Amino acid sequence: MAKKAKRNEPAPLTGPSGLPAGEMQWFADVLNTRLNLYFSLEAAAPDIYALLPPALPASDYRDLVEQYRLGFAERIALMLALMPHVNPRQLDVFFTKNATFDRPFTEFGGYSHPQHQGFLPTGETLAFLLAGADLQRRAEVFRLFSPGRPFQQFRLLSLEPGPENGPLLSGRLTLAPDLLYRLATGQEYRPEYSTQFPAHRIETRQEWTDLVLPEQTLVQIREIAEWIQYSPVLMDDWDMRRKLRPGFRCLFYGPPGTGKTMTACLLGKSTGRPVYRIDLSQVVSKYIGETEKNLARIFDLAEHKNWILFFDEADALFGKRTEIRDAHDRYANQEVSYLLQRIETFDGVALLASNQRDNLDAAFTRRFESMIYFPPPQAADRLRIWQQSIPERATLGAGVDLNLFARRYDLSGGSILNVVRFAALRAVANGGVMQLADLEEGVGREMAKEGRGS
Repeated sequence: MAKKAKRNEPAPLTGPSGLPAGEMQWFADVLNTRLNLYFSLEAAAPDIYALLPPALPASDYRDLVEQYRLGFAERIALMLALMPHVNPRQLDVFFTKNATFDRPFTEFGGYSHPQHQGFLPTGETLAFLLAGADLQRRAEVFRLFSPGRPFQQFRLLSLEPGPENGPLLSGRLTLAPDLLYRLATGQEYRPEYSTQFPAHRIETRQEWTDLVLPEQTLVQIREIAEWIQYSPVLMDDWDMRRKLRPGFRCLFYGPPGTGKTMTACLLGKSTGRPVYRIDLSQVVSKYIGETEKNLARIFDLAEHKNWILFFDEADALFGKRTEIRDAHDRYANQEVSYLLQRIETFDGVALLASNQRDNLDAAFTRRFESMIYFPPPQAADRLRIWQQSIPERATLGAGVDLNLFARRYDLSGGSILNVVRFAALRAVANGGVMQLADLEEGVGREMAKEGRGS
């Protein structure tokens, strides 16, 4: 009887915090068995499918497997794609050469990277693991990446296109960045600003009580929070997914400084969802087709993540389509149409902010679940903002009448905060007293910025 090859018996494995060690050991056993069967050596089982996946302890990985109902093949595919990141030496056995031809085994697949010396798996590697020489099982590997299956539907794992005119399975296996980070570290993925993801995460230390808006506006805002909290029940338990579009789209419109950005931050804070403000200067491009590509990267990464995307000054991106006079106008209108399609199918919450409702293309506004007007504050609201904005440690100087300021100066909440910041900084340098002259100077500056006299 042939002896089992020692090189194919990896030591017991310990998984990273997001990945159970038992799952890694099971993958090692499957890999070892496939290789031993292929080389006609003694194997632990007559077929890899006799090696049942282990029961999983409570972990992010188990949540993933259960959420997407991943079976034997999907779990092996995930582990294979993970190995270069968590245990690259596990795949070194695939460097074994075919002695007959003095070259690597074609059926092992793999590709090279100038910055990595280890073996990097391709679709061919996965086909070898799951199918060996069985052509029927090999066909199943293609189906793992078909529409409607978890890998593609939820953007978990992709089979990248191979070299031009090359075999379909010669493409590399690529895990979604957020999934890779989550499984490799056990922590939730939070992308940093980059050219690939031109968005900043925005947060606030303020609370709902700091937001001064009419009750009607607050009621509409609470509807968004209710959607975030209860949409899984509505869509899945109540079986409304086949009747309703995924996600929630809302337009915030009104003058600058009326609380649109603060509201987006508070929605994220109160529901436990990260809020990303899209940097439109890095998204909108004068080059044909580039704006679509930039947006595709954002929406692809945000899909199925429970993120809130905040498009501030959205007019630049979602503006009205123009009359077609040349090729540039035609492509610009195509970009709007593409945006319309992507935002309509986005399964998260998309908030658009604009100073004027009429600046946006009507095709977008018809598809918003909600449009919320943020009015400039009236005198009573302005007084409340003034009162809430004055630092507790500050003392109001002689002649300062906040009621008078609220009635006399028609300022937005953002402008009032700017005035308080200016006067409070002066007060720190002058014994803690906010002087009337400093407050009035601050008001004058804000009025000047808006092109108004005080």
